[in-house]
Amino acid sequence: MAREFVTKVDLTDGLIRAYRAVMSTSTDTTTSATTSTETGEPGTHQRPAPRIDLPGLLPDFYQAMMRLEQAAHGGLDPKLSELVRIRASQLNGCAFCLDMHTKDARAGGETEQRIYLLSAWRESEEFFSAKERAALALTEAVTLVSQTHVPDDVYAQAAQEFEPAELAHLVAQIVAINSWNRLSITARNAPGYYQPRQQKTS
Repeated sequence: MAREFVTKVDLTDGLIRAYRAVMSTSTDTTTSATTSTETGEPGTHQRPAPRIDLPGLLPDFYQAMMRLEQAAHGGLDPKLSELVRIRASQLNGCAFCLDMHTKDARAGGETEQRIYLLSAWRESEEFFSAKERAALALTEAVTLVSQTHVPDDVYAQAAQEFEPAELAHLVAQIVAINSWNRLSITARNAPGYYQPRQQKTS
């Protein structure tokens, strides 16, 4: 039975729906499709349950996380938003979020080559625009805040490439994905089960 609290948030965005679905299935033992590590072909096995049921135990907090995601969403090129989410998730080592956002990036038209090169974007600058590089540098600085304290030059470069409202959205999206990374890692959300929306064909 669906929990009443999830209806209080507008869940129109696929990203939000996916986080809700995964984080709220602590007792899910249904068989779900995934991919065989040996063959790369789809297989089936039981989806592991998260080790903490945050939506059930602390619904007000979880609703707040949903609202945070909604407030941060938009304001940027969707492809750039996915690059930011992937890069932060790489740095944090969040398998669930990497699975989700690489799939979403591909579904949104991102190239395999740029996804593969993302962790080495400084050594492959010709594949990323100046605006994207500024966003990735800021993503790294905010994600590794205890090490970097977000240097002035990194922030200044981002401020040069983005309008103030865009920069606000960028910072908000970096903060949001870092929050989801920490929740997903702590809950041990299992990668491999997320499926992006079908792309519209013209």
